[in-house]
Amino acid sequence: MYKQRESMGDLKEINDEGLLRLLGNRAQQERLNQNMTQADLSQKAGVTRIVLTRLESGRGCTLTSLIRILRALGKLDQLDLFLPEPGISPLQLAELGGRERTEATGKRGRPGRRR
Repeated sequence: MYKQRESMGDLKEINDEGLLRLLGNRAQQERLNQNMTQADLSQKAGVTRIVLTRLESGRGCTLTSLIRILRALGKLDQLDLFLPEPGISPLQLAELGGRERTEATGKRGRPGRRR
């Protein structure tokens, strides 16, 4: 039976549990598309089958396990789409006199002024 593909849509409107389920469904579908059993993928990824089951059921896993699973699925390059290199803001670079920011200063208001 064909399962309707879920869409990420507007991510701001999906709660954490919903995102975990969506990512788990996608990981499961990719595994099935590659005709791999959970046992095959977990062995190739170097994680336990329980870890893979937790991911696929939307209960999540550690970031390390996710990286291992993505690598085993040949999808590690997708992380660059997930969190691309931010680069340096040209405005910040100009404000800092051409130096790259190494620390955040946080939000600072004027002294004596409460927000």
